[in-house]
Amino acid sequence: MHRILALTIVVAGFGLPAMAEIAPEDVPWSEDGSVAESLTGTPGNPDEGKVIMTTNALGNCVACHAIEAMPDVPFQGDIAPQLDGAGDRWTEAQLRGIVIDAKRTFPESFMPGMYKVGPFIRPGVAYTAKPPEKPEDIKPILSAQQVEDVVAYLMTLSE
Repeated sequence: MHRILALTIVVAGFGLPAMAEIAPEDVPWSEDGSVAESLTGTPGNPDEGKVIMTTNALGNCVACHAIEAMPDVPFQGDIAPQLDGAGDRWTEAQLRGIVIDAKRTFPESFMPGMYKVGPFIRPGVAYTAKPPEKPEDIKPILSAQQVEDVVAYLMTLSE
């Protein structure tokens, strides 16, 4: 009897499957452009989000946005809204939607969809002007976890 109880506890505690990552084409959008559900089910890491936002090969958010909370980051942009206070201006769900595809919230935005695979016109695979052979070959700029990390960092930016 004790073995059955112990086995039940083990199966109940460790046998649960992890939440599957939400694919770019399956993002559950709200009418206002927000995304309430985490893309991964794993909390974002704000420290990783800061790295993503300042790394050219990743999100490189600071190329367009200024963030006073990052005084050591040179060459910050001034062509997009300043991000200080973003955690106070928007909810986590709104920030997630903006990072995934800002055009859902701000149709005139020139911000690229960071977790979007279409429909859009891209300058080709790796910016070569050559279209991908198959639509499924288009990959988002950021992974689902990287989106969650950026959102976690943005939530730390208060006024």
